[in-house]
Amino acid sequence: MTFSFDPTTANALDYTHFLNDCPSSFHAAHVVAGRLVDAGFTMQDETQPWDATPGGHVMIREGAVIAWVVPENLADNAGFRIVGAHTDSPTFTLKPNASTQTADGWNQFGVEIYGGMLINSWLDRELALAGRVITHDGRELLVRTGALARIPQLAIHLDRTVNSEGLTLKRQQHMHPIWAVDAPGANILDIIARDAGLESAADIASYDIVTIPQQGAGFFGVNGEFIASGRQDNLSSVHAGLVALETVISEGIPTDGDVRVFACFDHEEIGSHSRTGAAGPLLSDVLTRTAHALGRDAEGLARMIAASFCVSADAAHSVHPNYGERHDPDTRPMMGRGPVIKINANQSYATDATGIARWKQVCVAAGVPVQEFVSNNDVPCGSTIGPITATRLGIRTVDVGIPLLSMHSAREMAHVNDQYALTTALAEYWKQG
Repeated sequence: MTFSFDPTTANALDYTHFLNDCPSSFHAAHVVAGRLVDAGFTMQDETQPWDATPGGHVMIREGAVIAWVVPENLADNAGFRIVGAHTDSPTFTLKPNASTQTADGWNQFGVEIYGGMLINSWLDRELALAGRVITHDGRELLVRTGALARIPQLAIHLDRTVNSEGLTLKRQQHMHPIWAVDAPGANILDIIARDAGLESAADIASYDIVTIPQQGAGFFGVNGEFIASGRQDNLSSVHAGLVALETVISEGIPTDGDVRVFACFDHEEIGSHSRTGAAGPLLSDVLTRTAHALGRDAEGLARMIAASFCVSADAAHSVHPNYGERHDPDTRPMMGRGPVIKINANQSYATDATGIARWKQVCVAAGVPVQEFVSNNDVPCGSTIGPITATRLGIRTVDVGIPLLSMHSAREMAHVNDQYALTTALAEYWKQG
């Protein structure tokens, strides 16, 4: 029997598989690059001469990945047409002393909190580990374990005021996952080494390992319209950009227009200040080397930058039905009604009037509805890679994203219609040349 799905459902199914395949930023970078190579892109080694021949190219720098498509004919007034996203999400990372034991015999992970997580959402969930290990001979191996640990909440019998006065969690005291009991000398690195295909923990020189909820992405709602999963901030944008780029290249190498660029950075959740973050040199390196490989000198690069545009794609907020007063009373973006333009007068988002007009034009051409988000004046908003890109490179930028609930929770909530709409809009943005 052959099954067929409408485009929205097919995209949602692919999205859930993508979420499950990308438990860490390192996995996400490799999955994106792998899919683009399957679509005909060429892998670029940063240490080798730069390839800017017509067609698709992709490179990985640790937990970041950038792809670019050079058209068959590049006009003198062409620029870079960029979509930016990020691969990281709030989580716990393993400390150097990853295995600890209490006086009572509980074996726990030594962890550090990464990013601005909703801490309570990680309680009472089975947790696995994922990330990369570096061996003594310099190999980098991706690894993912099964369910190993849990952070159990204190029973109500021992905290009678928890429901009336609220839950208070101290990061150092209360947030260490349990993974064994009465196992003196147990070393979690032995399990990580095993699952990485190594002989023992002695083979591991260093590691970047995070915790992930073991429960995979899934659908719920009366019509299965909602998606529940961790890391949707911001794998929702990474997936949308990936599928949009796959769609564009499936129609052949573009004949003309700008160089299409898809930049997925790491470390956005902690400020982007790293060699793989948006505040680092990664995007500038790629744009500069591409321009030079195309024969442009410093003046030519400056002209390309001036002609460029960036869509900073990062998750947005839907109005919460139980906390409606936390949102602006007159601007009410709702889940299921399309991607959101993110606006902030203080430039926490890089959106301006020109960017709004251009994004709306793209969405009209794509047949995608448009919503807007602006903060309640008493509730400051977060920020994105958008202002960083605009500041570092001077590229006009608009901030957009799909609306979520439970943002920065271990399990966030999105709508299938929004995910497909963002994918469709980004494909149109790149197809326009």
